Amino acid sequence: MASHNELGEKGEQLAVDFLVENNYDIIERNYRFDKAEVDIIAQKEDVLAIIEVKTRSTTGFGNPQDFVKPKQIQRLVKAVDKYVTSNELEVEVRFDIIAIVKQNNQFKIEHLENAFYHF
Repeated sequence: MASHNELGEKGEQLAVDFLVENNYDIIERNYRFDKAEVDIIAQKEDVLAIIEVKTRSTTGFGNPQDFVKPKQIQRLVKAVDKYVTSNELEVEVRFDIIAIVKQNNQFKIEHLENAFYHF
């Protein structure tokens, strides 16, 4: 497996661990619909948090959250709409980003709630 794929998988696991430690229930991982993949669907109280995980080994090209592009957001919204409708959920939906940067042998985790809005 390519090292960037390993870093991405490590980042997703770190994000799951972080969310569990912060009292989120993990509902789904890597939910796919059409051309979209939702990294993590988690719930805390009555909020369904849709979480995009971005992991980078450096911020030399920008912060991880800067790599969530409008087309990806559009696909995520479509996938989540399908997920909520299919499962007949009555919850508030929030889109978050968990940005992870590897610094030396440690990882810095930043949880950005309401990182973007669907419209």
